[in-house]
Amino acid sequence: MVFFLINLIILLTVITVIIILIQGAIYVPSSNKAIETIITLSEVKKGDRVADLGSGDGRIVIEFAKKGAKVTGFEINPLLVLISRINMRKKRLEGNAVIYWKSYWGTDLSKFNIVTVFGIDYIMKRLKKKLKKELKPGSKLLINIFPFPNWEYIHKENGVYLYKI
Repeated sequence: MVFFLINLIILLTVITVIIILIQGAIYVPSSNKAIETIITLSEVKKGDRVADLGSGDGRIVIEFAKKGAKVTGFEINPLLVLISRINMRKKRLEGNAVIYWKSYWGTDLSKFNIVTVFGIDYIMKRLKKKLKKELKPGSKLLINIFPFPNWEYIHKENGVYLYKI
C-alpha cells in the first residue's frame, strides 16, 4: 500500500510539472521592490477589481487586498495555490481576495479594471491580444519584466511596465 501511494504521488507530481510547463511559465517570485512598484503605479482604490495572472505565492494578491481591492488570482500550480490561500487566511483577507487553481486563458477578464502579470516573453503576444479584446477602456495593465511586443507603455519603473487600454 505504501509503495502504491509513493508511486501515485510521484505520478501526480510528474503530471503537474508537465501541465505547468505546457501551459505557462515556471514560478519566479516577484521582488518586493517590483510588488511595491506595481501597487504604486496601479493607483489602486478601494473597490477596484484586480486580476493577478499567474499569481504564484499570492503576495501581489495580498497587497492589493490590503488596499481594499477585490482581487482574483489565477494560478496553475496547486502547491502555490495552497500557499497563497494559507497566507491570505493568516492575514484574514478572504473577503477581498480569492485564488483559483486554473488557467486564465479560458477566463473572461472583462470585469477587471487592473490586471497584473509576470509572464514570459513567448506568451506576451497572445496575452496582449486577449487583454485588448476583453478589457474595457481605461483598464490598467502592470507587467513585470517582460513587456508586450509592439505596444507602447505609459511608464516603466523597477522592471514594471504600465499600460492602459
